[in-house]
This record gives sequence, structure tokens and C-alpha cells, in this order.
Amino acid sequence: MSNIKKRGKASKIDLLPPKLKVELDALLRDKSHTQADILNAINERIEQAGLTKQKISKSGLSRYSTEMETVGQEIRAMRESTEMWIAQFGSKPTGETTQLLLEMLKTQHFKLLMNANADPDNLLDAKTINTLALTLKRLEDAAMSNMKKEKQIRQAYAEEAAAAVTEELRGEDGMSEQLEAKITGILMGKA
Repeated sequence: MSNIKKRGKASKIDLLPPKLKVELDALLRDKSHTQADILNAINERIEQAGLTKQKISKSGLSRYSTEMETVGQEIRAMRESTEMWIAQFGSKPTGETTQLLLEMLKTQHFKLLMNANADPDNLLDAKTINTLALTLKRLEDAAMSNMKKEKQIRQAYAEEAAAAVTEELRGEDGMSEQLEAKITGILMGKA
């Protein structure tokens, strides 16, 4: 059996009014209610809304609940992984953390393209290809921006260090301008 999800017919849950769908999702996330209780409560709300033909079946709710739990597990796993990496690299989303996140996004793009190429019947439409290309360009732009920002931060730090060192040494025995220039050059990475 194939893992490729096909469009198919929209489920009764997909066709629920947004307000009822939000309520259903909240009840499923709550965990203090059984599926039978949730089914009764939602079907009662559907009846009150005058949508008796859209009542949800037990198996329909179970399928939807399983799908939502699978998505929820993936989101929780990604959050835990992200929290672990951010804890390792620090809480500010700069430098290595940003690089890591960019690499993770690039990896996801690569996997998507590889999966599409693995099945000759699964062609990506022009809009998807365009979106992928635009996203990759934005990722590269973000990486370049991050690199420039890091370089500016290092430059500012080097300038501060050079100024502090030369100011400190200038008062003693009259440091020469050549020595001052050499120290500044070393700290600025220009030696």
C-alpha cells in the first residue's frame, strides 16, 4: 500500500464550519475526554447548528484523531529537537543556531525533491517548483545576511579591542604610532 496521500473526497470533519472544527480540535487536545464523549458533544453541537447530515461517525472521528495525533507527535518531536539544539548553541537565534535551522530547512527541501523524483508518477507542479526555488533563494539570502551580521559583530568587537589596547598602552612610555598601527592591524585581522 502506498504512503502517498491522495486528494479524495473531503471528510465530514473537513466540511465542518470553522467554529465547530476549532471546538473539536480543542476537545481532542484536552485528553481528559474520551472519544465517545467528544463524539457525542460534537454531534450534539452539529445538530444544534442544523447540520444533521454532517454528523460524524465513530470511525471518522477515530481516523481524524489518529491523523491529528500523528501531526502533533511530529510537531512535538521537532520542538524538542529545536529546543535541544538551541540549548546547546544558546538562546539567541544567531550564528550557529541560525545556520543549523537553515540546514534543517535545506534538508527538508532535499527530502521533498528526492521523494518526488523517486516516483515517476509524482510530478511536482510548476507552482510547487516555483515555491521551492523561491524558498531556497530566501534561505540562501538569510544565510548571507547571517554571515554579514556575524562579520560586522566580529569587526565591531575587534575595533573595540584595538581601541582599548592602544588607549591602555598609549599612556606608558609613549607607544609609537607604528606599534599602535601594528597592534590594531593584528586585532583587526589585517596583519
